[in-house]
Amino acid sequence: MAKTASEYKQQFKALLPPGKLWESLGREGSVADRLWEAKAQEYARIDRRVDDLLAEANPLRTVEMLPDWEEFAGLPDVCTGTLLTVQQRRNALVQKLTSVGGQSRAYFVGVAAALGYEITIDEFEPHTCETACDQPIYDEDWRWTWRVNAAEQTIIESTCESPCNEPLRVWGNELLECTIERLKPAHTNVLFGYGG
Repeated sequence: MAKTASEYKQQFKALLPPGKLWESLGREGSVADRLWEAKAQEYARIDRRVDDLLAEANPLRTVEMLPDWEEFAGLPDVCTGTLLTVQQRRNALVQKLTSVGGQSRAYFVGVAAALGYEITIDEFEPHTCETACDQPIYDEDWRWTWRVNAAEQTIIESTCESPCNEPLRVWGNELLECTIERLKPAHTNVLFGYGG
């Protein structure tokens, strides 16, 4: 936690050697006191910036270093090229940095959640003699098809750290579709279902 200017000024005064001369230099309003005040203001500013830098080291909270983080992660890419808000960009960054790959439902639900989307996944089974009579009839090609179900329009809201020229909300599922299409197993087909 950053020290305040008054704390730094007290530290400067505490470092003075004992004696009448130094006591008179340390009086409020003296030239030396004003010098220590100016130095204390600068030290406190630097201390606050150090705290800011520590916060920027976390991709979940980064604002100033977001472009540097994106460059490190290889963003923007084909899917994230049109992101409008800082929060969308952070979500894409965190998803890219934490994604280790997978083919399970849980993996793709987690990828979507990291981007700010809530989804479910349906898988289709070909109809066989053992299939219950009330189940839909799918042929063998459907074995490699799955459906991502999401809200018709997912709303991503800006945060308090967002710049003033950024929209307060963004609607759309293009990022979800592009990311799932990019990460899905190559031998599968993915469908997207929206709403009800």
